[in-house]
Amino acid sequence: MPVERPLPEPRGTVVLIPAGALVLGGDLGGTSTRIAIADLEGNVVGRGAAAGGNPTSHPASAAANFGQAIQQALAGLDPAHPVDPAMVKTAVIGVAGGSALSRPEVRAQFDAAWSGAGLVCEPQYIGDLEVAFASGTPAADGAVLIAGTGSNAGLVRDHRLVRTADGHGWLLGDDGSGFWLGREAMRSVLRALDLGEPIGPLGEAVVRAVLPNRDETAVAEREGYDRLRDDLIRTVNSRPPVLLAELARTVVTACDAGDETAYALVKRAAELLTETVGRLRTTSDNGPLVLAGSVAGESSPVGRLIRQSIRDHFDGEVLTARDGVGGATWLALGALDPGLASGENHTRLVTPPA
Repeated sequence: MPVERPLPEPRGTVVLIPAGALVLGGDLGGTSTRIAIADLEGNVVGRGAAAGGNPTSHPASAAANFGQAIQQALAGLDPAHPVDPAMVKTAVIGVAGGSALSRPEVRAQFDAAWSGAGLVCEPQYIGDLEVAFASGTPAADGAVLIAGTGSNAGLVRDHRLVRTADGHGWLLGDDGSGFWLGREAMRSVLRALDLGEPIGPLGEAVVRAVLPNRDETAVAEREGYDRLRDDLIRTVNSRPPVLLAELARTVVTACDAGDETAYALVKRAAELLTETVGRLRTTSDNGPLVLAGSVAGESSPVGRLIRQSIRDHFDGEVLTARDGVGGATWLALGALDPGLASGENHTRLVTPPA
């Protein structure tokens, strides 16, 4: 028996949502793939997780991880009661690097993982900015800033992304991101070595992170400085550039320990991220701003400075993104029926499980 919940569709069609209908939310990032399935009251009935699902870098493995996480979620929280794929009526999936899904050969791999799990509804793929915003607030309008390995910002109207700033990638932008912090930390070390100056606590931490097996006694000699510079340059250039983002943790730790060079980098990162937000917002905007990503987190010194800077420059609440897959699942409820996108369901879905 269908629930008497009419769902308006395009061209005036009215569809009744069947009893027992479910929705699916997904959060596909560079390091993890997460899927949640929920009922119409916002209760999660299935969860799945796998390795990275970003389709840009490794589409085949990303699609495989996507399929694995779906299968895990369909198994249900209670093994005695698996989820019926036919009851999943809407799906919203946030994807980092989602533009790769516009390539037919990549989309085909994701479609195969989807249909192979027995799912029949059409998945809606959206960007990670929309998912991050929805995870932080049930508001329809506002802005969102993600600062992790990369950085980008978005303006949201009626739960949809209408404009973006930065997100240009490590070569062209991502100002203030983890990659930016790592690159600038390395540049500060190389600059000191060029000048024959002490590299300081941050520089020593960078050297230990990049060259963990190096004999540090060589650093004390002038020729040791030359060798150190060459070793750093050779090692960094032999690895994928994005791995410089791993040095962001080194910068944050040094900043918290009182290193002046690290603090200067953290302060500049916060300024750049505030400028990115400023490309989208004006001083009269009063919608919430949701901050997401490890660099913008509340425990990060960059995150703390961003929050203060944002409050100094813009009106509106500054909120922290919560469970991304929960935000996507809440959006899926709203796609099925706007009335289901309630504040209560939002709280239930974005609060991580104990």
